[in-house]
Amino acid sequence: MKISTKGRYGLRAMIDIALNDTDGAMPLREIAEKQGLSEKYLEHIMTLLHKAGLVRGVRGPRGGYRLNKPCGEITTGMVLRAVEGSIAPTLCAGEGCCEKGEECAAAFVWHALKSAIDGVVDNITLEDLREKAKQ
Repeated sequence: MKISTKGRYGLRAMIDIALNDTDGAMPLREIAEKQGLSEKYLEHIMTLLHKAGLVRGVRGPRGGYRLNKPCGEITTGMVLRAVEGSIAPTLCAGEGCCEKGEECAAAFVWHALKSAIDGVVDNITLEDLREKAKQ
């Protein structure tokens, strides 16, 4: 399994927003500059995060993006799934499966791997990452 640039950049943007959450909304341009990203690409990522209910847009001269929940309630897994879709290592470990179905002994590995990945990403919050970034 490989997390794409959307997943990596989405998580970095969310950490930036979490770090600046007390200062009001964070403009897209500022996030893009800090992360060295194209505004257009970041806008696409932010749209996915907005659709997932993780951020909200604020209009106006002091507009930008804010977290839609406290950062302690947003997990890394929520962010990655919002921008990547499923983070299962194979189809067998996710929603679908191959023609072998339950007869496939290898599926045990894929389910165990998915469980391990979920155990990590679903237990690290933006609050954890915000604190790590402050160190």
